Amino acid sequence: MIAWIVGGVVVLAGFVVAGLVLFTAWTARQVEKTLPPRGRFIDIDGARIHYLDEGSGPVLLLIHGLTGQMLNFTYSLLDRLTGDFRVVILDRPGSGYSTRPADAAATLTAQAQFISRFCDVLRLGRPLVVGHSLGGAIALTLALDHPKQVGGLALLAPATQRPDHVPPPFNGLLIGSPLLRRIIAWTLATPVSIRNSAQTLPLLFGPEPVPGDFAARGGGLLTLRPSAFIGASADLVETRGETGDMQPPYEDLTVPVGILFGADDRILDPTVHGKSLIAKVRGAELELIEGAGHMIPVTRAGRTAAFIARMAQRAADASKLAPVARNVSAAP
Repeated sequence: MIAWIVGGVVVLAGFVVAGLVLFTAWTARQVEKTLPPRGRFIDIDGARIHYLDEGSGPVLLLIHGLTGQMLNFTYSLLDRLTGDFRVVILDRPGSGYSTRPADAAATLTAQAQFISRFCDVLRLGRPLVVGHSLGGAIALTLALDHPKQVGGLALLAPATQRPDHVPPPFNGLLIGSPLLRRIIAWTLATPVSIRNSAQTLPLLFGPEPVPGDFAARGGGLLTLRPSAFIGASADLVETRGETGDMQPPYEDLTVPVGILFGADDRILDPTVHGKSLIAKVRGAELELIEGAGHMIPVTRAGRTAAFIARMAQRAADASKLAPVARNVSAAP
């Protein structure tokens, strides 16, 4: 009798797991039909990278944050920039429609190294690098590790310090085991994300309202794919483990640095991640948007575009002064 009950439970569990896998696969297919790739693809170091390259003029390189992808920038920001700039946006490895090799690291250092290779392949020169949230941390690492490939930094609600805790919307991503991460991605992650979206999105956007069309136009639906969960979990686990108690040498930054933060950001504290950074970087500037939350590239696109344009001008002015400064320092 006991054996029969155990066997029945095992069979039932098998049906439940199979049902979850089928639901996840079906959801991913529907999402991909609704939001197919918008850009081009390029193969770099074993990764297939999805990217967008539009406009002409000085180059802007846009790097999205945790669980994000390029549609966070195309929602309403891209069209405000392409009239004056060449705008390059990539889905980071493991995000959006970009892949990440199974053995590739997701640390800040590794991601900055990869973006350095991406810049080489596309011959971007020294762009103004625009990083949002975790993308801001990656942009800072790129500027520190590969300074010849960065003309300036325009950081949008950037993560600049190791947080004491994981923000609530990302708690479920903190899974250290790659195997467990994959199992959860193909079973529980999609239905749980659907169920919790009414609570998590207001935290990301608050105190501003969540745009009604963000799921489609802003790419929110793409987070329901198992590959997105796996990539974001690896990002969170490895970037947290890398930073530890170490403080990056921000004093070594020599390019223009500007930070734009929502004053009421519920994900990253503007004082911790904004004011503490400008105190260490000579000439760095911090601008706060009253009443704004974390998703300012979406909710405050006009203000964000103006900020990026100002930083692009600062970067251009700095590049003109650089040869003069070198000649002065070399004089006897």
